[in-house]
Amino acid sequence: MAYLIDSDILIYSLKGHPEVQAAFRRTMDVPKAISVVTFGELLFGARKSQQPEKNAAVVLKLAEIFPLYEVSRAVMEVFADLKAGLHKRGTPVDDMDLLIGATALAANHTLVTNNERHFSKIPGLRVENWSKK
Repeated sequence: MAYLIDSDILIYSLKGHPEVQAAFRRTMDVPKAISVVTFGELLFGARKSQQPEKNAAVVLKLAEIFPLYEVSRAVMEVFADLKAGLHKRGTPVDDMDLLIGATALAANHTLVTNNERHFSKIPGLRVENWSKK
């Protein structure tokens, strides 16, 4: 098992959310990574914040701690299949979330997010929410 960590869970951890921090401790020996899309979302948030330099430094540190998964050809093939299927069913998912989900599927990782509502629409995606007890 391995985890792909979404931006909301990383933010919760940085803010000291007890359940999220406990889950990180519990899974200390389990591989974890983040999508380059998540990295971009976090960096955008840092740059528009009241303390852009300080917050960008935190994001860059996270990118040193966790391996970054790039948007590869395999990810884009999964993305295209998912997007077509979701479109046919009339249950679209935001492209950035779909790229994160496709990354988790392509890497055979469980996605850790608080955004269960969006990600639960993606067939075959394993999702855990560490912010709940």
